Amino acid sequence: MRPKHTQPDFTGQHICVGIDVGKKKWIVCILAQFSEHKVFTQAPQVSILAKYLHRTFPGARYHCVYEAGYCGFWIQKQLQEHLIDCMVVHPADVPTKHREKAFKTDRIDARKLARALRNGDLEALYVPSRHAQEDRSLVRLRYITVKDQTRCKNQIKALLSYYGIDIPQEIVGSHWSKNFLKYLDSIRMERATGDAVLKTQLAKLLSIRQFLVSITKQIRALAQDNRYFQSVVYLMSAPGISTLTAMILLTELVDIHRFKTLDHLAAYCGLVPGEHSSGEDEIITGITSRRNPFLRRILIESAWVAARKDPALILAFNTLAKRMPKNRAIVRIARKLLNRIRFILLHQQPYQPSVMAA
Repeated sequence: MRPKHTQPDFTGQHICVGIDVGKKKWIVCILAQFSEHKVFTQAPQVSILAKYLHRTFPGARYHCVYEAGYCGFWIQKQLQEHLIDCMVVHPADVPTKHREKAFKTDRIDARKLARALRNGDLEALYVPSRHAQEDRSLVRLRYITVKDQTRCKNQIKALLSYYGIDIPQEIVGSHWSKNFLKYLDSIRMERATGDAVLKTQLAKLLSIRQFLVSITKQIRALAQDNRYFQSVVYLMSAPGISTLTAMILLTELVDIHRFKTLDHLAAYCGLVPGEHSSGEDEIITGITSRRNPFLRRILIESAWVAARKDPALILAFNTLAKRMPKNRAIVRIARKLLNRIRFILLHQQPYQPSVMAA
Protein backbone atom coordinates (compact mmCIF):
# COMPACT_ATOMS: atom_id res chain seq x y z
CA MET A 1 0.00 0.00 0.00
CA ARG A 2 1.47 3.33 -1.10
CA PRO A 3 1.91 5.91 1.68
CA LYS A 4 -0.30 8.96 1.50
CA HIS A 5 1.38 12.12 0.27
CA THR A 6 1.44 14.66 3.09
CA GLN A 7 1.00 18.32 2.23
CA PRO A 8 3.97 20.37 3.52
CA ASP A 9 3.09 22.85 6.23
CA PHE A 10 4.82 26.23 6.19
CA THR A 11 2.88 27.73 9.08
CA GLY A 12 4.92 30.44 10.79
CA GLN A 13 7.55 30.58 8.03
CA HIS A 14 8.28 33.73 6.04
CA ILE A 15 8.54 33.53 2.25
CA CYS A 16 10.24 36.52 0.62
CA VAL A 17 9.56 37.34 -3.01
CA GLY A 18 11.48 39.80 -5.19
CA ILE A 19 9.74 40.85 -8.41
CA ASP A 20 11.48 42.51 -11.34
CA VAL A 21 8.45 44.07 -13.02
CA GLY A 22 8.28 44.34 -16.80
CA LYS A 23 5.50 45.20 -19.22
CA LYS A 24 5.41 41.75 -20.82
CA LYS A 25 6.83 39.54 -18.08
CA TRP A 26 7.88 39.41 -14.44
CA ILE A 27 11.05 37.81 -13.14
CA VAL A 28 10.29 36.36 -9.71
CA CYS A 29 12.79 35.18 -7.08
CA ILE A 30 11.44 33.29 -4.06
CA LEU A 31 13.52 32.83 -0.92
CA ALA A 32 12.59 30.73 2.07
CA GLN A 33 14.05 31.62 5.46
CA PHE A 34 17.30 29.70 4.90
CA SER A 35 17.34 28.81 1.21
CA GLU A 36 16.50 29.93 -2.30
CA HIS A 37 13.43 28.24 -3.74
CA LYS A 38 13.64 29.28 -7.39
CA VAL A 39 13.84 32.11 -9.90
CA PHE A 40 11.31 31.99 -12.72
CA THR A 41 9.52 34.02 -15.35
CA GLN A 42 5.77 34.53 -15.36
CA ALA A 43 3.11 36.59 -17.08
CA PRO A 44 2.53 40.02 -15.49
CA GLN A 45 -0.52 38.97 -13.47
CA VAL A 46 -0.89 39.10 -9.69
CA SER A 47 -3.34 36.20 -9.62
CA ILE A 48 -0.75 33.80 -11.11
CA LEU A 49 1.85 34.64 -8.46
CA ALA A 50 -0.69 34.55 -5.62
CA LYS A 51 -1.99 31.13 -6.68
CA TYR A 52 1.57 29.75 -6.88
CA LEU A 53 2.52 31.02 -3.42
CA HIS A 54 -0.62 29.75 -1.70
CA ARG A 55 -0.31 26.35 -3.39
CA THR A 56 3.44 25.87 -2.88
CA PHE A 57 3.80 27.35 0.61
CA PRO A 58 0.50 26.74 2.42
CA GLY A 59 0.21 28.44 5.76
CA ALA A 60 3.28 30.66 5.26
CA ARG A 61 3.46 34.42 5.56
CA TYR A 62 4.20 35.94 2.17
CA HIS A 63 6.22 39.13 1.65
CA CYS A 64 6.77 40.69 -1.78
CA VAL A 65 8.76 43.67 -3.00
CA TYR A 66 9.22 45.49 -6.30
CA GLU A 67 10.81 48.76 -7.37
CA ALA A 68 8.74 51.88 -7.99
CA GLY A 69 8.47 52.79 -11.64
CA TYR A 70 6.09 53.12 -14.54
CA CYS A 71 3.68 50.50 -13.14
CA GLY A 72 2.68 52.58 -10.12
CA PHE A 73 1.11 50.91 -7.09
CA TRP A 74 -1.63 48.69 -8.52
CA ILE A 75 0.48 45.53 -8.08
CA GLN A 76 0.92 46.27 -4.38
CA LYS A 77 -2.82 46.82 -3.93
CA GLN A 78 -3.79 43.60 -5.72
CA LEU A 79 -1.23 41.51 -3.83
CA GLN A 80 -2.59 42.76 -0.53
CA GLU A 81 -6.08 41.80 -1.69
CA HIS A 82 -4.67 38.26 -2.03
CA LEU A 83 -3.42 38.43 1.60
CA ILE A 84 0.18 38.94 0.50
CA ASP A 85 2.22 41.67 2.18
CA CYS A 86 3.91 43.88 -0.39
CA MET A 87 6.17 46.90 -0.26
CA VAL A 88 7.27 49.23 -3.05
CA VAL A 89 10.81 50.61 -2.77
CA HIS A 90 12.93 53.24 -4.44
CA PRO A 91 15.56 51.65 -6.73
CA ALA A 92 18.31 53.71 -5.06
CA ASP A 93 17.48 52.14 -1.68
CA VAL A 94 18.15 48.54 -2.72
CA PRO A 95 21.55 47.30 -1.43
CA THR A 96 23.62 46.21 -4.44
CA LYS A 97 26.87 44.24 -4.45
CA HIS A 98 29.73 45.29 -6.72
CA ARG A 99 29.26 42.22 -8.91
CA GLU A 100 25.56 43.00 -9.31
CA LYS A 101 26.45 46.46 -10.57
CA ALA A 102 28.91 45.04 -13.10
CA PHE A 103 26.58 42.28 -14.34
CA LYS A 104 23.03 43.63 -14.28
CA THR A 105 20.23 41.30 -15.37
CA ASP A 106 16.55 40.98 -14.52
CA ARG A 107 17.20 37.75 -12.62
CA ILE A 108 19.93 39.41 -10.56
CA ASP A 109 17.62 42.34 -9.82
CA ALA A 110 14.85 40.01 -8.62
CA ARG A 111 17.29 38.05 -6.46
CA LYS A 112 18.78 41.13 -4.77
CA LEU A 113 15.28 42.45 -4.03
CA ALA A 114 14.30 39.18 -2.36
CA ARG A 115 17.59 39.04 -0.45
CA ALA A 116 17.27 42.61 0.83
CA LEU A 117 13.67 41.93 1.85
CA ARG A 118 14.65 38.81 3.79
CA ASN A 119 17.51 40.68 5.50
CA GLY A 120 15.24 43.55 6.53
CA ASP A 121 17.31 46.10 4.59
CA LEU A 122 14.44 47.85 2.78
CA GLU A 123 12.26 50.85 3.61
CA ALA A 124 8.85 50.97 1.96
CA LEU A 125 7.71 54.00 0.01
CA TYR A 126 4.55 55.79 1.04
CA VAL A 127 1.63 54.54 -1.06
CA PRO A 128 -1.14 57.13 -1.55
CA SER A 129 -4.78 56.15 -1.91
CA ARG A 130 -6.16 55.59 -5.41
CA HIS A 131 -8.09 58.90 -5.17
CA ALA A 132 -4.93 60.77 -4.19
CA GLN A 133 -3.02 59.18 -7.07
CA GLU A 134 -5.66 60.23 -9.60
CA ASP A 135 -5.72 63.81 -8.29
CA ARG A 136 -1.92 63.87 -8.52
CA SER A 137 -2.08 62.61 -12.11
CA LEU A 138 -4.35 65.51 -13.09
CA VAL A 139 -2.02 68.10 -11.56
CA ARG A 140 1.04 66.46 -13.15
CA LEU A 141 -0.71 66.45 -16.52
CA ARG A 142 -0.66 70.24 -16.46
CA TYR A 143 3.10 70.21 -15.89
CA ILE A 144 3.57 67.82 -18.82
CA THR A 145 1.34 70.01 -21.02
CA VAL A 146 3.31 73.15 -20.15
CA LYS A 147 6.48 71.34 -21.24
CA ASP A 148 4.76 70.32 -24.49
CA GLN A 149 3.79 73.96 -25.08
CA THR A 150 7.35 75.16 -24.47
CA ARG A 151 8.71 72.50 -26.83
CA CYS A 152 6.25 73.55 -29.55
CA LYS A 153 7.16 77.24 -29.15
CA ASN A 154 10.85 76.41 -29.45
CA GLN A 155 10.20 74.41 -32.62
CA ILE A 156 8.40 77.38 -34.18
CA LYS A 157 11.21 79.78 -33.24
CA ALA A 158 13.78 77.33 -34.59
CA LEU A 159 11.87 77.14 -37.90
CA LEU A 160 11.86 80.93 -38.23
CA SER A 161 15.56 81.09 -37.42
CA TYR A 162 16.38 78.32 -39.91
CA TYR A 163 14.81 80.29 -42.78
CA GLY A 164 16.16 83.66 -41.63
CA ILE A 165 12.71 85.11 -40.89
CA ASP A 166 13.09 88.12 -38.61
CA ILE A 167 10.42 89.17 -36.13
CA PRO A 168 9.27 92.80 -36.66
CA GLN A 169 10.68 95.17 -34.07
CA GLU A 170 7.25 96.35 -32.94
CA ILE A 171 6.30 92.88 -31.65
CA VAL A 172 9.72 91.64 -30.48
CA GLY A 173 8.78 92.05 -26.82
CA SER A 174 5.35 90.44 -27.14
CA HIS A 175 6.21 86.84 -27.97
CA TRP A 176 3.16 84.54 -28.05
CA SER A 177 0.69 87.41 -27.67
CA LYS A 178 -2.32 87.66 -30.02
CA ASN A 179 -0.41 90.08 -32.23
CA PHE A 180 2.57 87.75 -32.41
CA LEU A 181 0.38 84.78 -33.33
CA LYS A 182 -1.33 86.89 -36.03
CA TYR A 183 2.07 87.75 -37.42
CA LEU A 184 3.08 84.08 -37.50
CA ASP A 185 -0.16 83.24 -39.30
CA SER A 186 0.54 85.91 -41.91
CA ILE A 187 3.96 84.49 -42.86
CA ARG A 188 4.08 82.90 -46.30
CA MET A 189 6.86 80.48 -47.17
CA GLU A 190 8.15 80.01 -50.72
CA ARG A 191 6.45 76.67 -51.20
CA ALA A 192 3.23 75.06 -50.03
CA THR A 193 5.23 72.46 -48.11
CA GLY A 194 6.87 75.21 -46.06
CA ASP A 195 3.47 76.79 -45.36
CA ALA A 196 2.14 73.40 -44.27
CA VAL A 197 4.96 72.96 -41.74
CA LEU A 198 4.44 76.39 -40.14
CA LYS A 199 0.62 76.18 -40.15
CA THR A 200 0.72 72.71 -38.62
CA GLN A 201 3.01 73.88 -35.83
CA LEU A 202 0.75 76.87 -35.14
CA ALA A 203 -2.34 74.65 -35.05
CA LYS A 204 -0.52 72.32 -32.66
CA LEU A 205 0.38 75.23 -30.38
CA LEU A 206 -3.21 76.54 -30.29
CA SER A 207 -4.49 73.04 -29.54
CA ILE A 208 -2.05 72.65 -26.63
CA ARG A 209 -3.09 76.08 -25.32
CA GLN A 210 -6.76 75.10 -25.31
CA PHE A 211 -5.92 71.81 -23.61
CA LEU A 212 -3.88 73.68 -20.98
CA VAL A 213 -6.77 76.04 -20.25
CA SER A 214 -9.09 73.04 -19.80
CA ILE A 215 -6.71 71.26 -17.40
CA THR A 216 -6.15 74.44 -15.38
CA LYS A 217 -9.92 74.88 -14.96
CA GLN A 218 -10.22 71.28 -13.73
CA ILE A 219 -7.44 71.79 -11.18
CA ARG A 220 -9.02 75.02 -9.92
CA ALA A 221 -12.32 73.16 -9.56
CA LEU A 222 -10.55 70.38 -7.65
CA ALA A 223 -9.09 73.00 -5.31
CA GLN A 224 -12.68 73.80 -4.24
CA ASP A 225 -13.21 70.21 -3.07
CA ASN A 226 -13.62 69.77 0.68
CA ARG A 227 -10.45 67.64 0.81
CA TYR A 228 -8.32 70.56 -0.37
CA PHE A 229 -10.19 73.86 0.00
CA GLN A 230 -9.14 74.94 3.50
CA SER A 231 -5.50 73.90 3.04
CA VAL A 232 -5.37 75.76 -0.29
CA VAL A 233 -6.66 78.93 1.41
CA TYR A 234 -4.05 78.66 4.16
CA LEU A 235 -1.20 77.96 1.73
CA MET A 236 -2.14 80.90 -0.50
CA SER A 237 -1.65 83.20 2.48
CA ALA A 238 2.09 82.52 2.14
CA PRO A 239 4.13 84.62 -0.31
CA GLY A 240 4.73 82.98 -3.68
CA ILE A 241 1.98 80.35 -3.33
CA SER A 242 -0.82 80.41 -5.93
CA THR A 243 -3.77 78.05 -6.27
CA LEU A 244 -1.87 75.86 -8.73
CA THR A 245 1.23 75.83 -6.53
CA ALA A 246 -0.88 74.86 -3.52
CA MET A 247 -2.44 71.98 -5.45
CA ILE A 248 0.97 70.70 -6.52
CA LEU A 249 2.10 70.76 -2.89
CA LEU A 250 -1.02 69.02 -1.58
CA THR A 251 -1.19 66.29 -4.24
CA GLU A 252 2.54 65.50 -4.09
CA LEU A 253 2.87 65.56 -0.28
CA VAL A 254 -0.59 64.01 0.31
CA ASP A 255 -0.11 63.77 4.10
CA ILE A 256 2.31 66.18 5.76
CA HIS A 257 2.35 64.05 8.92
CA ARG A 258 4.28 61.27 7.16
CA PHE A 259 7.37 63.50 7.28
CA LYS A 260 8.64 63.28 10.84
CA THR A 261 11.13 66.15 10.55
CA LEU A 262 11.87 69.13 8.33
CA ASP A 263 15.04 67.37 7.11
CA HIS A 264 12.95 64.39 6.00
CA LEU A 265 10.57 66.68 4.11
CA ALA A 266 13.38 68.77 2.60
CA ALA A 267 15.13 65.63 1.35
CA TYR A 268 11.91 64.46 -0.31
CA CYS A 269 11.57 67.85 -2.01
CA GLY A 270 15.17 67.81 -3.27
CA LEU A 271 16.41 70.65 -1.08
CA VAL A 272 19.10 68.64 0.74
CA PRO A 273 22.41 67.67 -0.93
CA GLY A 274 23.75 64.14 -0.73
CA GLU A 275 26.73 63.16 1.41
CA HIS A 276 29.50 60.63 0.83
CA SER A 277 31.66 59.71 3.83
CA SER A 278 34.85 57.68 3.82
CA GLY A 279 37.00 57.51 6.93
CA GLU A 280 37.48 61.07 8.11
CA ASP A 281 36.50 62.57 4.76
CA GLU A 282 32.99 63.91 4.20
CA ILE A 283 32.07 65.01 0.69
CA ILE A 284 28.88 66.96 0.04
CA THR A 285 27.51 65.90 -3.35
CA GLY A 286 24.73 67.32 -5.51
CA ILE A 287 21.01 66.84 -5.02
CA THR A 288 20.21 63.14 -4.85
CA SER A 289 18.14 61.23 -7.41
CA ARG A 290 15.53 60.47 -4.74
CA ARG A 291 14.08 63.98 -4.91
CA ASN A 292 10.59 64.81 -6.09
CA PRO A 293 11.26 66.89 -9.24
CA PHE A 294 7.82 68.52 -9.24
CA LEU A 295 8.20 69.87 -5.70
CA ARG A 296 11.77 71.09 -6.08
CA ARG A 297 10.91 73.08 -9.22
CA ILE A 298 7.80 74.70 -7.78
CA LEU A 299 9.48 75.54 -4.46
CA ILE A 300 12.40 77.25 -6.21
CA GLU A 301 9.97 79.28 -8.35
CA SER A 302 7.94 80.27 -5.30
CA ALA A 303 11.09 81.15 -3.36
CA TRP A 304 12.03 83.79 -5.96
CA VAL A 305 8.65 85.46 -5.38
CA ALA A 306 8.85 85.11 -1.60
CA ALA A 307 12.35 86.63 -1.59
CA ARG A 308 10.83 89.83 -3.00
CA LYS A 309 7.74 89.99 -0.77
CA ASP A 310 8.48 88.53 2.67
CA PRO A 311 10.62 90.90 4.81
CA ALA A 312 12.39 88.09 6.68
CA LEU A 313 13.14 86.18 3.48
CA ILE A 314 14.28 89.35 1.70
CA LEU A 315 16.82 89.93 4.48
CA ALA A 316 17.89 86.28 4.47
CA PHE A 317 18.35 86.22 0.69
CA ASN A 318 20.37 89.42 0.60
CA THR A 319 22.62 88.09 3.37
CA LEU A 320 23.15 84.75 1.64
CA ALA A 321 23.73 86.37 -1.76
CA LYS A 322 26.77 88.20 -0.36
CA ARG A 323 28.66 84.95 0.25
CA MET A 324 27.34 82.59 -2.45
CA PRO A 325 25.84 82.66 -5.97
CA LYS A 326 22.19 83.70 -6.10
CA ASN A 327 21.09 80.36 -7.56
CA ARG A 328 22.49 78.63 -4.47
CA ALA A 329 21.09 81.26 -2.11
CA ILE A 330 17.58 80.76 -3.49
CA VAL A 331 17.73 77.05 -2.60
CA ARG A 332 18.32 78.06 1.03
CA ILE A 333 15.32 80.40 0.79
CA ALA A 334 13.24 77.58 -0.70
CA ARG A 335 14.04 75.47 2.35
CA LYS A 336 12.97 78.31 4.67
CA LEU A 337 9.76 78.66 2.66
CA LEU A 338 9.22 74.91 2.93
CA ASN A 339 9.49 75.19 6.71
CA ARG A 340 6.71 77.77 6.65
CA ILE A 341 4.60 75.55 4.40
CA ARG A 342 5.10 72.64 6.80
CA PHE A 343 3.99 74.81 9.73
CA ILE A 344 0.85 75.89 7.85
CA LEU A 345 -0.16 72.33 6.99
CA LEU A 346 0.65 70.86 10.40
CA HIS A 347 -1.26 73.54 12.32
CA GLN A 348 -3.91 74.32 9.67
CA GLN A 349 -3.63 78.07 10.07
CA PRO A 350 -2.75 80.99 7.78
CA TYR A 351 0.75 82.29 7.24
CA GLN A 352 1.90 84.75 9.91
CA PRO A 353 5.37 86.18 9.19
CA SER A 354 5.91 87.41 12.73
CA VAL A 355 5.59 83.96 14.32
CA MET A 356 6.85 81.62 11.60
CA ALA A 357 10.03 79.72 12.39
CA ALA A 358 13.03 80.45 10.17
